[in-house]
Amino acid sequence: MRSDTWLADTRTSYDTVAHSYNDLVGHTLDEHPYLLASLALFADQVTAAGGGPVADVGCGPGQVTAHLHRLGVDAFGLDLSPGMVETARREHPGLRFDVGSMTDLDLPDDSVAGLLAFWSLIHVPDDGLPGVLAHFRRVVRPGGPVLVGFHVGDGTTLKTEGYGGHPMKVHVHRRHPGEVAGRLRDAGFEIEAHLLVKPDDRTPGALVFARRPA
Repeated sequence: MRSDTWLADTRTSYDTVAHSYNDLVGHTLDEHPYLLASLALFADQVTAAGGGPVADVGCGPGQVTAHLHRLGVDAFGLDLSPGMVETARREHPGLRFDVGSMTDLDLPDDSVAGLLAFWSLIHVPDDGLPGVLAHFRRVVRPGGPVLVGFHVGDGTTLKTEGYGGHPMKVHVHRRHPGEVAGRLRDAGFEIEAHLLVKPDDRTPGALVFARRPA
């Protein structure tokens, strides 16, 4: 899968569904207590590591970025889709949201105190993960925490419609926690915990907590 093709398809798809996505799922975080607890733990880890700016990479309409702010974290959002960034800025005025790609993360080395990728790596193909995770390690300060959320399973599906019936063309890659942890470990992170969310669901979720070594 060529990087320019999947990136362009993902950008266009989320531009198309940005408003509907926000209407349907942009205000549902409070319905997920285990995600809220994980975000609270992540916020505590950032504080314990000394605090500072935190990157929410693949932030969508900004609901997680805003929640981290409410927890006292100096979070800002980055997203590939200009439509999502526009929606995030409208929904959460006063917070920082920028257009950017995790495949070419435009942040200085050691510039963030922590990094979050909440269900955004699911669109990155396997051969793109090493480069993305290398960027994550480059920009996170030594000792800084990283939290990754994703769909659990095997294989890849092509999503052609979603969020109000709008057309999409995005590949969704499902992975197991051990695989994601291994990828992070190969990129130079230390793994601290795995959490499987709703394991009896048709498509469970998972969270991996990691840290750049001090």
